[in-house]
Amino acid sequence: MFEDPADSLRILVKCSKKCSIVVSIQTKGCLHARQFKSPLGKEIIMADNPVAWFEIYVNEMKRAKRFYESVLAVDLEKLNDPNDSGIEMWSFPSDVQEYGATGALVKMDGFAAGGNSTLVYFSCEDCAVEESRVEAAGGKIHQAKMSIGEYGFISLAIDTEGNMFGLHSMK
Repeated sequence: MFEDPADSLRILVKCSKKCSIVVSIQTKGCLHARQFKSPLGKEIIMADNPVAWFEIYVNEMKRAKRFYESVLAVDLEKLNDPNDSGIEMWSFPSDVQEYGATGALVKMDGFAAGGNSTLVYFSCEDCAVEESRVEAAGGKIHQAKMSIGEYGFISLAIDTEGNMFGLHSMK
């Protein structure tokens, strides 16, 4: 048990054919280390977040932006790319001092939305709250809130562009 309430332990489980467990140890707001257990049982320690950035590709930016702002109750910020006028990007809010990675909605010529194999989980206080906003914002619920045991709860949804995404919470 942590002595200081500002200390915390965050756990994320990612499963496909083989399971891996990710443990983040955070004290006084600083992420110290992560332990990964590989499919072979070998432990790997990483000091930095393994994901630096994510992109969710969209076909209709206005619709996708409205969807994520509605579901997550956030404001996305326009990003400018001085090298490519064929890319439109809107980033999710972020705090570099906090756990996790941020990313952006991206509309890029020649890259269609949906059908990719990456699943992004958004952290929530209670994923049922964000899940309740999905259909009103034009999306679909793929898997309603369900327990993943001691690791919390998840919901899976499909956005207006056909991308599946996850919501994760501890309650």
